[in-house]
Amino acid sequence: MKRILPLILILSLLVSSCGLLPTPEPTAIPETPTPVPTETPLPTAQAMTTSVPESNNTAETFLSAWEQEDYIAMYNQLSQVSRDSITFEDFSARYTETATNMTLDKIQGSVTSSLINPASAQIGYRVTYETSIAGTLERDMVMNLTLEGTEWKILWDDGMIMPELRGGNKLTLDITVPNRGTIYDINGVPLASETEAYAIGVVPASIASNRWGALINELSRLTGKTTHIITQLLEEAEPYDYVIIGEVPAQTLEERYDAISSYAGVYLNPYSASRFYYDGGAAPHITGYVQPIGADEAEAMKRKGYRVDERVGRLGIEKWGQDYLDGERGVSLYVSDPEGNAITRLAKTDMQAADTIYTTFDEGFQYDLQRAIAGFNAAVVVVEKNTGRVVGLASSPTFDPNLLDYNNYNSFYSSDLLYGYNRPMYNRASQGQYPLGSVFKIISMAAALESGIYNINDTFECGYEFTELDGVTLTDWTLEKEVAASGLLTLGEGLMRSCNPWFYKIGLELHRQTGANTLPDMARAFGLGSLTGIGEIEEEPGKVDTPSDEYTSVQLAIGQSTLLVTPLQVARFVAAVGNGGTLYRPQVVEQIVDASGNVVYAFEPEEQGKLPVSAENLKLIQDYMLEVTANTRGTAYGTFRHIRYPVWGKTGTAQTSPGVLPHAWFAGYTDRQLEDKPDIAIAVLVEQIGDGSEFAAPIFRRVLELYFDGQASLLYNWEAGVYITKTPTPTPTMTPTPVPTKAPWQITPDSEENSEG
Repeated sequence: MKRILPLILILSLLVSSCGLLPTPEPTAIPETPTPVPTETPLPTAQAMTTSVPESNNTAETFLSAWEQEDYIAMYNQLSQVSRDSITFEDFSARYTETATNMTLDKIQGSVTSSLINPASAQIGYRVTYETSIAGTLERDMVMNLTLEGTEWKILWDDGMIMPELRGGNKLTLDITVPNRGTIYDINGVPLASETEAYAIGVVPASIASNRWGALINELSRLTGKTTHIITQLLEEAEPYDYVIIGEVPAQTLEERYDAISSYAGVYLNPYSASRFYYDGGAAPHITGYVQPIGADEAEAMKRKGYRVDERVGRLGIEKWGQDYLDGERGVSLYVSDPEGNAITRLAKTDMQAADTIYTTFDEGFQYDLQRAIAGFNAAVVVVEKNTGRVVGLASSPTFDPNLLDYNNYNSFYSSDLLYGYNRPMYNRASQGQYPLGSVFKIISMAAALESGIYNINDTFECGYEFTELDGVTLTDWTLEKEVAASGLLTLGEGLMRSCNPWFYKIGLELHRQTGANTLPDMARAFGLGSLTGIGEIEEEPGKVDTPSDEYTSVQLAIGQSTLLVTPLQVARFVAAVGNGGTLYRPQVVEQIVDASGNVVYAFEPEEQGKLPVSAENLKLIQDYMLEVTANTRGTAYGTFRHIRYPVWGKTGTAQTSPGVLPHAWFAGYTDRQLEDKPDIAIAVLVEQIGDGSEFAAPIFRRVLELYFDGQASLLYNWEAGVYITKTPTPTPTMTPTPVPTKAPWQITPDSEENSEG
């Protein structure tokens, strides 16, 4: 048999090769399920060329979705087995939690290699994690794919986020926050810092009559508020109200603790101030304030490396200088097991102390500025004429930023002080947008002279009425004031007398002879209708529209129509008029100094442009701005006749709505050229009060006294003494209206029965 079998095989081969045997018909093979091989053979070259791009596309799409944090798109690419093992909610939470704890800024992924079989694939990929506080991390990982039908799907596990996270491990972050940097005035007087403090309040009914004066003196000594202001606060409150007096540093109060605590009706509530603002906020609209991180922003702030218990800047320098005042957090990034035990540390950065910010203004002068406009809805801006440095900026009513600290007991009684109808937190100096009135005539005069249509000696009869517009009669301020009409005036005298008909004429002729754009273009060149670029505080751009007709041009020529400006813009362009034509960017930060004493930022004047006015014409405008205050016919002569040095200025009375008093304006500058006191430009705005000459000009004069002399001497017409009104009207920021609450020892059964529920 062993010999016969080989012979049979050989014979079969010979017959087949000679074609002697017929080829059998193919036999149908019954269909059976294809078994899963234990070892998958390598695909053919053709299969490789079609599978590699498809599987790579799946991986790249997944990585691209990860870069966009599109977790829905990522989850849709998972295999059915993977989806059965983790819900979308848990999947997205895993990625979100990792990104948050890593403080992820940006992620970038790329495919590095491919290994493809007919029904499975392995894709190598590299991920770069750019984080806020742990630097840049890189990981090389592998993505397993399976073919489901005709689509490649991902066999997901949490090691695909980061290899260290396989098995349910997590990233944890330990953050150490440095003390927030201090904000100082230009002389190093603290404006905002972290300290312990006391909230002081008084129930007037509990004060013994024979101790009233002594208590007020003691409170004045502690808080820095005048005895007049404190007296107003207590006398105008309901007897059983809790009256907010203010907050003081713990060290200051503890030095006088025995004396102040001996008074009945005085409440001293200590608190840890994460941010304390001295003197009730000497410049709250500039310095700003901090607030806790809100629930709606917690996730985003954690991604930036913040702890959710921190406070961040919300206004002014506190907001603008957040990165400087924050310092560098000390951070350790750990991999922890599911029980929270640290396994390994991935990154560590050391804490660095915060920077210190110095402002451009003096705290004492700023505090007096606020008192100079107390009781009004008003604003005042003071800038150095030749640099743009903001010497002072005040908005009234003002507010105490300490009341925004919920650790402060006084905050529970502070609603009206912060959110009253007259909006004390609104910065009228840089955000208030108002018609400018006759101060705009400076710009109209510049446009008239530069047009070549007018020269300084041209004359016009300034009567009560202007009738050169068909069907329209416009009037002069002299008619309403029932004083003699100004008569024949040169163009310069028209500015000095603030003659409306003269400037109606200018507006009309410029519109007719040079077009509607002449006046608004000049206004824009003076910096109106756009932001000043101050940066450190919030501001609005105002509005300068192109007149649609002759009437609108006539109104614009006297600063009315739709024109809107901010006091900050006005101070800037008046400074430019005074310095020879240069517009400077206003700035409120003098220096930023790091913890080692290195100056990381220092104030430098920044030129923003030149007024399109010739030196000759600018000199003519200056000459007649001086006449406004120095000539007996000037609109502000009565206010400045006794001042010792020349003042260049312009009054403005801006109409708002029928039946409402106009806004009062005065803007001007000095040119004393003193070594120790740079010359300044000032803009004063008082809302809905009356004439600029009666209200804004006296405040302007007060500012000059405070700046050059260090104290006020001449009284306002409405004062009985400096900062004491003839009819006491307390400073709005210090007039609390808490819910009436009787002191416990004052409640009797009768009073309870008669009280309203």
